[in-house]
Amino acid sequence: MRITLILLAFLTFFVSCSNAQNEGQQPEQEQVQAQDLTTFILIRHAEKGDDDPQDPSLSAEGQDRAAKLRDMLSNTSIDAIVSTPYKRTQQTVRPLAGQKFLGITDYDPRDQDIVSKLAEEYKGKTVVVSGHSNTTPFYVNQLAGTDFGQLDEEEYDKVFIVTFSELGKGNVTILSY
Repeated sequence: MRITLILLAFLTFFVSCSNAQNEGQQPEQEQVQAQDLTTFILIRHAEKGDDDPQDPSLSAEGQDRAAKLRDMLSNTSIDAIVSTPYKRTQQTVRPLAGQKFLGITDYDPRDQDIVSKLAEEYKGKTVVVSGHSNTTPFYVNQLAGTDFGQLDEEEYDKVFIVTFSELGKGNVTILSY
């Protein structure tokens, strides 16, 4: 799985660079440099428990999935981890944050400009974004110019990897874990 993720990230980079060269629409000096590419790894929180109707923790299954996410991204260079302030989103990325020795930065999922703010703050870096069934595809759409709908209420296994140099013009790779 680790090798698959690394290969997919490389292929995404290679395809985006070769597309820019093959289309001949960008002069050489304007072609995207590797340091200009930003990668967002967007996930929906793992399975939630029923301990609190307002702010549930992860279920045992969700905790297992959070460990799988950590293992899947263990060989991936990550510069930042951001999450909504809810227990389930924080707990989903906590094992990964611990492994990478990173803190988890909160963001407000109601902030309509959060994607552009994060893209500017982390330009050229790799960021993991932990969100919800409605916010995760919404952010993917903003980053890549796609049209994904909300995730199904029982869909917890998708990882969206978006690589971009300009908002709204990214490449998306979708994995399941």
